[in-house]
Amino acid sequence: MVNQAMSFSNRYRRHGYVIFALATLLTIVIYWPGLSGGWLFDDYTNIVNNPGVQPARFDVASLIRAALSSPASDFKRPLASLSFVSNFAASGMNPWGWKITNLAIHLLNGVLVFMLARMLVQLATRYRDCAAYQGANVTAACIAGAWMILPINLTAVLYIVQREESLANLFVLLGLIGYVAGRASMIKSTRSWKGFTLCCLSITLPTVVGALAKETAVMLPLYALCTEWVLFAPAMRSDQQHEGRRFDWRIGALFVAALLVPMVIGLAWLLPGVLNPETWAARDFTLGTRLLTETRVVTSYLVWTVFPTPQALSFYHDQYRVSTGVLTPWTTLASMLALLGLVVLAVRIRQRFPLVALGTLFFLACHLLAGTILPLELVYEHRNYFASLGVMLAIIPLLTAPGTWRKDSDASKHDAEKAIPLAMPRHILFGGLIVSWGVLTMVTAYAWGNPLRQAIDFASRAPDSPRAMYELGRTYIIYSKYDPTSPYRNLAYDALEKAAALPESSILPQQALIFMNARMHLPLEGRWWDSMITKLKARKSTVQDESSLEELSSCQIMGECDLPKERMLEAYLAALSHPKPGARLLNMYGVYAWEALNDHALGVKMLREAVAANPKEPAYRVTLIRMLTDMDRLDEARQSLNDLQQLNFGGHLDAGMAILSARIAAKEKPAAAHSGAGAVK
Repeated sequence: MVNQAMSFSNRYRRHGYVIFALATLLTIVIYWPGLSGGWLFDDYTNIVNNPGVQPARFDVASLIRAALSSPASDFKRPLASLSFVSNFAASGMNPWGWKITNLAIHLLNGVLVFMLARMLVQLATRYRDCAAYQGANVTAACIAGAWMILPINLTAVLYIVQREESLANLFVLLGLIGYVAGRASMIKSTRSWKGFTLCCLSITLPTVVGALAKETAVMLPLYALCTEWVLFAPAMRSDQQHEGRRFDWRIGALFVAALLVPMVIGLAWLLPGVLNPETWAARDFTLGTRLLTETRVVTSYLVWTVFPTPQALSFYHDQYRVSTGVLTPWTTLASMLALLGLVVLAVRIRQRFPLVALGTLFFLACHLLAGTILPLELVYEHRNYFASLGVMLAIIPLLTAPGTWRKDSDASKHDAEKAIPLAMPRHILFGGLIVSWGVLTMVTAYAWGNPLRQAIDFASRAPDSPRAMYELGRTYIIYSKYDPTSPYRNLAYDALEKAAALPESSILPQQALIFMNARMHLPLEGRWWDSMITKLKARKSTVQDESSLEELSSCQIMGECDLPKERMLEAYLAALSHPKPGARLLNMYGVYAWEALNDHALGVKMLREAVAANPKEPAYRVTLIRMLTDMDRLDEARQSLNDLQQLNFGGHLDAGMAILSARIAAKEKPAAAHSGAGAVK
């Protein structure tokens, strides 16, 4: 009987490896058509237009400069930026090499998901009188395979900049694997400190390293706490007499030090800014309406993960309706009740269905960072990269569990009592979900494989999205090659005019229309300027608004666009009319005043205000020093250069500062020579 059980176990173990290998191959096949695509949206800000990750040489200073070059976060995400540098060094700016790296990280994460899921299934069946699942290897392979092909995870793979998300979660998964292994070791031997040491290292080091890729890695200790509560907490165990399964004070101390204390410090640091109304001025929602809206967003994420549609996974979600009250719309209250129900469900079923409870907690915990008080955009699909693992952990073991447990085991009678009914419908549903997920991911990946095909797909999925329609118009402009006779020209007009007319759109469509006609040397419509300036007066400038103004300014300064200076000045003044303008906007206006308006005094004034608004950004100081030097205000330039030295961490500004110093010295020498000549006379 024992030999039969061992043979059964070995067969299931082999089946699990085969299933996972086939799932990995299937993932590669599904994503392969999307690797030929191009850059998208935030790729331009973080990579294409970021010279920091495209160094001319590879030395310590340039690498430090690259690590600190990300505009996406105050924490700079240096590990992700350095990975971008490695891609640039290997394949230049060809997106294919960058996308294949993303896919490789995703597949590696799939391996880690397989390992973690196998450990969790084994623990669930070992320490719980729970529902009977398939063999651990088979169940884990199904979880990992389903997770790798989920449509909601596509943006974390093919959207190059979201390597930040997948790379951060690589360390999260490593940390969880280490924590579970260490915790299991502690249960076997309470007197050994090896397991506890492994737990400590696993939820501290990966958190720190992962946060260097993206801040979402800081949620690792919370995920470990969820695992502890569901699978290891002594109050939940059926066998509580075993000494090794009593509560260990060391674990309590660990979570106080690694989770509670950092959480209190983090909240103390965040809350003053979050509670400041100025923080939300550039958004079309407040702290209160964001919290209400996110209940609907998180509930939508859950539906989109299991039952995705092309319209739901539209990439651009800027048209998502903001909740202004508990019943406005009514789905806000329904979503609040649904999320509360999930919490209650996790508590009630943790004994019988521990993986469902743990997966539910993983999903909810993942959204506590980006789905609560931070003033981020409301909806992004890549925020579900780890949350979707929780969903798979909750539903896949139930869908794949056998209807009756093996009959060749000593525990067959007991396991039969725990078996989950309706095996055939569950297995059919699982197969149907796998097919639908794989097909939708492949269709989407194919669309992503060509920029025009991708833009058309975005617009068809979200015709009410200003960003989707703008992206379509911008792509038509690129394909027109600024040829007035191109058939893409009228298509661009149609898409951009529609985008400009959509509610809550930024000035991106108007900017694109002006830019296109200026580059083609065609007349500029006055209504485009009027519409753009009206929007800038109506609300504080968003990041997209500032990028639009910067693009027009650069085009005019470089001599590629003949733009009316009075309209550009009117646009800048409209943007600056709101209280406390941002440092970036002040810098842009200063550069425009210097270069286009030839008003050097105004340029210096604006740059000083930009430095005051963001004293930690060296680029503004560099521009100010150049201006002061050109105006022969050398003492001020030298003082600003000394101030810049305070930001020269690791010598990453050495090369630029040497150029600035030489520029000041070159100005000083003629002045000294002139003074000497006067003395001789």
